[in-house]
Amino acid sequence: MEEQATSSVDTRGQQKERVGVVTSSAMAKTITVAVERVKIHSMYKKALKRTKKFKAHDEKNECKAGDTVRIRETRPLSKTKRWRLVEIIKRAD
Repeated sequence: MEEQATSSVDTRGQQKERVGVVTSSAMAKTITVAVERVKIHSMYKKALKRTKKFKAHDEKNECKAGDTVRIRETRPLSKTKRWRLVEIIKRAD
């Protein structure tokens, strides 16, 4: 009899997490999140802002534009949706 190795570590690997601002919540159960990062130019050492938009799954439709949220990578949920909402960090005023 062989025993299977059990581990407390998730076998699927580490999922990426991003923090961004909701730009649109017009779709049903989907939000668009803009994630901004700062990249340093290799030659000129100038800080450049780069923005990327992600579509994320919002099961309860609780987000609205302007909210700061945390999203996590997940399996493909639709043609463009590969992220899901983890938490709302800050509500828009």
